Amino acid sequence: MKKKLLSMMLATALVTTSFVGCGGNAGSANSGAADTSADTAADATEADASAEEEQVQLIGTSEDPNTLTVSAWDANFNIPALEAAAAAYQKENPDFKLEIQTVSASSDVENAVTLAGSSGDYSQLPDIVLFQDHYIQNYVSNYPDAWNNLQDAGIDWNDFGAEKLSYSTIDGVHYGAPVDNGTCVFAYRVDVLEQAGYSLADVTGITWDRWLEIAKDVKDKTGYALMSMDHSGDDLPYMMMQAEGQSQWKDGKPNLVGNDTFKKIIEVIVQGANDGTIILANGWTEYTDNTIKGDQVAGVFNGNWIIPTIKGNEATSGKWEITTIPTLTGKEGYASNGGSSLYITGNCQKVELAQKFLAYTFGGGAGAMETYDNALRNGGVITTCVSASKSDVYNEGVDFFNNQAIYTTVVEYGTHVPTVEQNDYHYTMRTEVGNVITNVQNGADIDAEIEAAQGNIEFAMEE
Repeated sequence: MKKKLLSMMLATALVTTSFVGCGGNAGSANSGAADTSADTAADATEADASAEEEQVQLIGTSEDPNTLTVSAWDANFNIPALEAAAAAYQKENPDFKLEIQTVSASSDVENAVTLAGSSGDYSQLPDIVLFQDHYIQNYVSNYPDAWNNLQDAGIDWNDFGAEKLSYSTIDGVHYGAPVDNGTCVFAYRVDVLEQAGYSLADVTGITWDRWLEIAKDVKDKTGYALMSMDHSGDDLPYMMMQAEGQSQWKDGKPNLVGNDTFKKIIEVIVQGANDGTIILANGWTEYTDNTIKGDQVAGVFNGNWIIPTIKGNEATSGKWEITTIPTLTGKEGYASNGGSSLYITGNCQKVELAQKFLAYTFGGGAGAMETYDNALRNGGVITTCVSASKSDVYNEGVDFFNNQAIYTTVVEYGTHVPTVEQNDYHYTMRTEVGNVITNVQNGADIDAEIEAAQGNIEFAMEE
């Protein structure tokens, strides 16, 4: 079943536009790569044939004993972080070089690993690859020889949020060095809240029912919705569930039918959509350019990689602040959405050098603070490493966010994100849950829609 899933993922990635990186482009690690639902996937033979035609050749390795190669995507986000790490490690090892290949999308790496694993020939892989958090466990499980682990790299794993590490830890073994921080923020236009008679404190540590009341009042008084979401890739239910400390999965199976928490969350989203307080955008561009940068919303809830998009509305500089997530009970909620880590491939012949490089930089070693200070300055990458967030750069107030020290706050939020059950069919679930929201908003019975969605997911998992 897992091999079939990989073929489905590969086929879909080759016929759709993948997200480019964790900076908020469509199909990235932020909101996920291409959907893996059965009705969009070709069979395994077609996937392999298509992949051979369209596969991007990864960089391979270098014969130079001091050079490591790495393949990663997003020239504006992940690549500056890698460049910062290389510069930091060269102070420890002046002969060190990092040869970076910028691929167009995360799917380029996924496809290359899939084809290498299917053939059992990993000789074309680089020393290190950037890999999406939501996918890595499946790839390690199916192709264990494709990877070298970081278990003995000397990294203090207690320096990272448990939720972030839960993706790259397989059977108790650490495989990945975390790069970016997917911790969610709820950003609000405090000037709009004030216009309606509210403050940031009024939307912090509240129930979703109270949030809906405030959002309706804000909408009536100011015309602004208090949230939007990309309805073509609905991450909102996942984030809201995680903030409750719950998953849409239980013991490897979809956990929707009879799940009162899930049902209530769908009801909150549908009510907000019907009230006009939550805008259901028809796609990523409409979500980012129309609702956020287009000044239609006074609130944004997503992984912190959405911050550059918020800052794209330059006229609102100084009017935003961030806080935690409402929950059904009113406790302050924490969640994460998207992210990636760096992995040493089975083709790496300089494993010790690769381990030392990752441990020194992204792994919280002596060069971590320099690495992440420059990664933040040049690419907007926020660390999940707590010690690296103690720098002056992270603790500076940010003018756009009313002088709030948002970066150290994001890292602190990340330490509270609950670890919840994940599943290889994450994106199939996302598609089906999006259909539930659409159908219920159009008048369908919510219980019947939830039951249908669970049935569809179970069917896809049996294929």
